[in-house]
Amino acid sequence: GRLEAVTQQMGYHPQYLDSFLKTQHYLMHMDGPLPFDCRHYIAIMAAARHQCRYLVNLHVLQFLRAGGDPQWLRGLDFIPPKLRNLNEINKILAHRPWLITKEHIEKLLKISEWSWSLAELVHAVVLLAHCHALTSFVFGCGCEQDEGPGGRGSLKPLSPGSQCFCEATAGNGCSQELLRINRKRSLDSCMELDSLRERMQRIHMETEGREEMRLLQQDREEGEGQGAEVGVQDGTEHHSDPSAGLFPLTDTDGEVTSATNLACYMQDPDFGYQDFARRDEDQTQVFRVQDYSWEDHGFSLVNRLYSDIGHLLDEKFRMVDGLQSSAMAKRQGCEPSVFKRGIWNYIHCMFGIRYDDYDYAEVNQLLERMLKVYIKTVTCYPEKTNSEMFDRFWKQFKHSEKVHVNLLILEARMQAELLYALQAITQYMI
Repeated sequence: GRLEAVTQQMGYHPQYLDSFLKTQHYLMHMDGPLPFDCRHYIAIMAAARHQCRYLVNLHVLQFLRAGGDPQWLRGLDFIPPKLRNLNEINKILAHRPWLITKEHIEKLLKISEWSWSLAELVHAVVLLAHCHALTSFVFGCGCEQDEGPGGRGSLKPLSPGSQCFCEATAGNGCSQELLRINRKRSLDSCMELDSLRERMQRIHMETEGREEMRLLQQDREEGEGQGAEVGVQDGTEHHSDPSAGLFPLTDTDGEVTSATNLACYMQDPDFGYQDFARRDEDQTQVFRVQDYSWEDHGFSLVNRLYSDIGHLLDEKFRMVDGLQSSAMAKRQGCEPSVFKRGIWNYIHCMFGIRYDDYDYAEVNQLLERMLKVYIKTVTCYPEKTNSEMFDRFWKQFKHSEKVHVNLLILEARMQAELLYALQAITQYMI
């Protein structure tokens, strides 16, 4: 149940890893407005938008560990309407965050049996943005490919065996409290995994038994003459089986795997990123940071409605901005701050966010074409990232420097989604 491959890659930058782990732990495991099972299901919904099996698998396990209803894993049709209503802003934030409006917020908060509170919604929005951005990192650094056979060979783990990288870097940025939590949760994972597997196998067997009885009853009712024609011998009618491809199963090696068809966790799967430059001019305008910024507006709002998360997010944004990048910048012939700002502003530009004090001609001067293609793919449609793209950009750069770029993508994307969502919430409140 740990972000093993992710922490290994982030471990190239231990101080950032420390900040990330604190935020991840607070969002998922500390006191907050949302129940723990709902948090993990929202993470499943977010990761499914980008077909990220790595994160879906992780949160399916943690959802069950938190006491979540296994029926929910059959898809959105089997979850409470309140949670299902979150699907629309999940879809918009993941692909075209500039489309979110105060009307979307109002629809979720309106007084009804399934209404959200402001605090719950802010927690959900931060979770969605966090998981969307994390899928970019997962695909960008090859964590998704590393999980299975034939994973990306260029991404080698830093620590031997299954040791958490946080433990391997003790004294180098990770607090003792985080180490204690990680070790305890590692032991918990080992102790509970067997019972989880048994539980999931039992669910699958019970569901299969019920379905088999239903089919036999159906055959009897339809009569001998018609029953033979309606059989399932060719497999074409298996879509009615509520367990087919939906429940987590155990494979031949005993490893837990999640839904084979992630489509059950999302609606409108064809909805994806479109270039902001090609938007409908009448529908939305450029987002100007001078009018609504994280520092002046977003931070105070999110911290007021979801205590302390603003401080953790702000620390993470500052941490990625403060990472050493002198070697990268020197190779590009500029100052570190100029180079990082070029990447950050290019990512925000793709989401329609503009800085009035920035000359965007610098982007083309600082970022070579292959780097720009890589950044856009990982940011906007990470599921299309492949190992060749990672290997081809910046051939002369170190692996840690490529991970640094992916950390910038993660944080810039997350902040972009938060800016749009929090601005819409602010407009609703006003």
